[in-house]
Amino acid sequence: MAARNQTITLTEEDEKFYLSSCKTVYDGNYTDCIFNGDAYEIMEQLPDNSVDLIIADPPYNLSKRYAERSFHKMKRQHYKDLAETFMKSAKRVLRPNGSIYICCDWHDSVDVSEALDNHFSIKTRITWQREKGRGCSANWKNCMEDIWFAVSNPKDYVFNLDAVKQRRSVIAPYKADGKPKDWVETEIGRFRDTCPSNFWDDISIPYWSMPENTEHPTQKPEKLAAKLILASSNPGGVVLDPFLGSGTTAVTAKKLGRHFIGIELQARYSAIAAKRVELAETDKSIQGYADGVFWERNTAMIQSRYRK
Repeated sequence: MAARNQTITLTEEDEKFYLSSCKTVYDGNYTDCIFNGDAYEIMEQLPDNSVDLIIADPPYNLSKRYAERSFHKMKRQHYKDLAETFMKSAKRVLRPNGSIYICCDWHDSVDVSEALDNHFSIKTRITWQREKGRGCSANWKNCMEDIWFAVSNPKDYVFNLDAVKQRRSVIAPYKADGKPKDWVETEIGRFRDTCPSNFWDDISIPYWSMPENTEHPTQKPEKLAAKLILASSNPGGVVLDPFLGSGTTAVTAKKLGRHFIGIELQARYSAIAAKRVELAETDKSIQGYADGVFWERNTAMIQSRYRK
């Protein structure tokens, strides 16, 4: 690989080593664990009301190859039935004041939201503008994904607004009585901390020069997971990701002082996730998140100067 390529890779020996740290069945201990197995089966073994937050990124209903397995597009009703089964299980393990986020694309968004609405109270739909997307010659380029946010009890749930504010550069500063109004002057520029919206255009898909990057074809960024975790859980809370993939949710939860439960069907991705969790022991950084706020895209140099 090129010198700047920081993609996390595993040899066969590495894979065996890290896979050995993963569980295959529930043995009474479930926090800070990665389970290598079927999400539906393992979730049935988890205790009732044991999770504060669920972040789920299930396979989208598209034919796609994932390491040693392939996911084949199924009939819409079958996918809807799977979503309904999952929501029932999620409702059981989630605490009464818990929250759930479900990632999906436009193909599945309606079906997912209907199943979600049957068991939870939907708060909003987040639209994530991905940086990448395949070009189309006879259609609009698809570069959006949905993230549905719902809660068990609409009158009692966690939402830490101050923890997820975004720091933006102030282009036209406004003053009142000669003093900055709603912005601050620093050595490196003028900034305003703004309330987050449900349209996210500040998160890049992991790529080869980022230390969080892996071989997983649909890896979610740590910055995205950090927003969900900080907003909808408190330090020490338990975060469940039933479709863990390369481990982003578990890694980010660990970096932010939460406990995690990760379930991943494929052995190789489970091993990669375990490796990333180990790396998080010493590296707590999250690209795009510094000084307790989320920064705009392409502000890495500003962030590094701010830390100094």
